[in-house]
Amino acid sequence: MARNAIVVGAGIAGLATARALAVQGYSVKVFERNGIASGASVRNFGMIWPVGQPDGVAYETAMRSRRIWESLCRDAGIWFETCGSLHLAYHEDEWQVLQELKGAYPERPLRLLTNGEVNKISVNAVSEGLLGGLYSDTEMIVDPRDAIAKIPGYLTSKYAVEFHWNEPVTAISLPDVTTSKGTYATQEVFVCSGVDFETLYPEHYAAAPITRCKLQMMQLSAQEARMGPALCGGLSLGHYKSFEAAPSLGKLKNRYDLEYPEYKKYGIHVMVSQNQSGQFTIGDSHEYGPHPDPFDKAGINKLILNYLGTFAGFHNATVMESWHGIYPKLTNGESWLLMRPAPGVTVVNGFGGAGMTLAFGMADRLID
Repeated sequence: MARNAIVVGAGIAGLATARALAVQGYSVKVFERNGIASGASVRNFGMIWPVGQPDGVAYETAMRSRRIWESLCRDAGIWFETCGSLHLAYHEDEWQVLQELKGAYPERPLRLLTNGEVNKISVNAVSEGLLGGLYSDTEMIVDPRDAIAKIPGYLTSKYAVEFHWNEPVTAISLPDVTTSKGTYATQEVFVCSGVDFETLYPEHYAAAPITRCKLQMMQLSAQEARMGPALCGGLSLGHYKSFEAAPSLGKLKNRYDLEYPEYKKYGIHVMVSQNQSGQFTIGDSHEYGPHPDPFDKAGINKLILNYLGTFAGFHNATVMESWHGIYPKLTNGESWLLMRPAPGVTVVNGFGGAGMTLAFGMADRLID
C-alpha cells in the first residue's frame, strides 16, 4: 500500500516538502488556503544564496537546494540563471573583510577581483572608488513569481501531486484532516503554513522562538543587457551568518552603526538581482515583531535607493513596483524550525529570508 501524506501550504516550504515526499514514493495532497501562493515565497529576490550560509549543515543544505533547483528548473522549463554573486568594497575596512572571507573559506569557489576585473563581469557595478569585489559562483537566480507558479503543475505532471487551492486546513486529528470543504484521511501531515501561526497548533508556535519579519522591496524597469552577478553593497556583509567568519567584521559593523543609524533601525542592507525580463529586484529592510505594520514607509524605500546608487548604476532606474513581504524568523539563530506537535504531524517553518536557498535541501534531507 502506497504511503500518503498531506502538505499544508503551497509556498516554497510546502512545495519543497511535497516534492521530497513524492520523490520518495508518497501519494501527496497539498492544501493551500489561497487561489495561488502569494506570500513571501513570491515577494523576494529569487536568489538561491549559498554564499550567505556558514559552513556545516546550513551550507551543505544550501548547495543541495541549488542542485535540486537547477535540475527542477531544467525539467520544468522554468527560467533560471547561474549568475553567481559579487560583494563590492568601496572602503578599506570592507575590502579587508572580503579578503578575510576569502581566506576563511578556502574550499569555496570564491575569487577576489580588482576594479578592472569587476568591470569585465558586471555592467552595473559603480567603478568610481571601487577597491575590489568578492565573487562567488554558487549563486543562481529564478523569478520567484514565475517559479512558484509553475512548480505545482510540474509536481502534478511528474509525480501526480494533487493540489487543492482555496481550501484551508482547519483541524488535524490523524488519520483525519479537516478543511473548509471536507475531511481527508492520511498517514502523515506536514504543516508549512508560513506566517500563519494562529490556525494550526498556535500554542506550539507561541512557545517557539519565532517571530515575524516584514521587508520592503522594489522592482526597477528593465535593461536589455544582463547585469552579470547579483550585486551586494557593503551593508550586506553585516547581514549573513557566513560573513561572521571575518575577524574584522565587528569593527566594520560598528562603523555602519555610526554612519547609517537609520539603516540599522530598519535592518536595511541592499542587494539587486535581475529577472528573465531584464527587470531589477532591489531591497530590502527587516522589521521584526509579532504584528508587522501593514503600512509601507516611503522613507525606507528612499534609503534603499540612495544606498543602491553607491554601488550600482542603471540606464533607467524607474521604480515600477514596490511591495512588502512578511516571513517567519527564528530568534535563536537556527536556520529552520521543525516541530512535531502530534504523532504523524511535522511542522516545517522558520527559514527566515533563506527559504528559497534552504527549503528544497532541508526537505530533501528530512524525507530521505
